[in-house]
Amino acid sequence: MWRCDEMVVDTYHQPWIGSNLRVASSTDSTLVGRSGLVIDETRETITLLEGGSQVVLGKKSINFQIDGDESIIVGGLVRQRSEDRINRNHKKE
Repeated sequence: MWRCDEMVVDTYHQPWIGSNLRVASSTDSTLVGRSGLVIDETRETITLLEGGSQVVLGKKSINFQIDGDESIIVGGLVRQRSEDRINRNHKKE
C-alpha cells in the first residue's frame, strides 16, 4: 500500500522559500559558511535574511545545502525560476 510518509522527495524539487540555506562552497571565499532564511528566489539569485538584513547571492557562484540536508546543491545547475525548477529533472554530477 502506498503511503505519503514513505515518499522521498529530492531537495531540488522542493520550494526553498522559508527554508534555511548554508553556503558550502563558492568561487568567492567570503560567502562560504554564510547562512540564513531564504526569502526570495529568482532565476539567477537567492535572497537570504541573515541577521536582520537581506543578502542576495548569485546561484552560479555558490554550492549550498538546504535545511541541513547532506546533499550539496550546485547553484549553477539550478538556474531557473523556482516554479520551473520544481517540475524539472536535473543533471547530477
